[in-house]
Amino acid sequence: MKISFSKYQGTGNDFIIIDNRLIHWRPTVNEVAMLCNRHFGIGADGLMLLESRMGYDFAMTYFNSDGNESTMCGNGGRCMTAYARSLGLMGDTAHFWAVDGAHESGIIAVAFPGNYKLKMKDTRIGIKYEDGLCIDTGSPHFVVFVNDIMHVDVVGSGRVLRYDARFAPGGTNVDFIELQPDGIFVRTYERGVEDETLSCGTGVTASSLVAAYLDRGNKTSYKVKTLGGELEVRFSRHGEDFTEIWLEGPAGFVFSGEIEI
Repeated sequence: MKISFSKYQGTGNDFIIIDNRLIHWRPTVNEVAMLCNRHFGIGADGLMLLESRMGYDFAMTYFNSDGNESTMCGNGGRCMTAYARSLGLMGDTAHFWAVDGAHESGIIAVAFPGNYKLKMKDTRIGIKYEDGLCIDTGSPHFVVFVNDIMHVDVVGSGRVLRYDARFAPGGTNVDFIELQPDGIFVRTYERGVEDETLSCGTGVTASSLVAAYLDRGNKTSYKVKTLGGELEVRFSRHGEDFTEIWLEGPAGFVFSGEIEI
């Protein structure tokens, strides 16, 4: 079976995207893992299927690079929006369905690679531990503050926390965050990828909301640096509750092709 694909990236978080509206392909765990493998496949942090859903411009199904269907992906949602726009499925805005429900998205700027925004689900601060805070932004995150982010063992420390008994049975994503004069710097260990990624949209969102909660001030946005580039998170805060959460940043086409499954 030969499948056409496109590859997109959002601040270095890269995805294989397949238009599944006509072929109705249901990939196995091994097939997804093979396609995402950077040595034997196309190579990506995840794979997404664009599908039809009544009442929406499109639907998004997301798989981590380990082959398993996963929770919401923020950078993936922005990349899927860019892809859907290239297919003419939307204008400047979209209303689409993902694993955590309905989302709004849209284009901010056309200039390559394009700047896109994605509305995240409302959420609130979760369990507070001495070594970090939990929050669910479509995917579960454990946010840890550090002082020297470029010297953090993200993979080693992140893997330990990802499998910590406190987060059983599903585990968690782990975000290391450093406060900086002009915003925050975030590095993330992603479950399902089982490694550090250059950027994580739900992690950037989680880190921004936790930073705003602990700041106790009136901040309604954060500029966020990641290893793959810069993003911005805007929100409304009411104590521990957050609404009107928007993730904004670049998302663009890398290449397209065909591969035999």
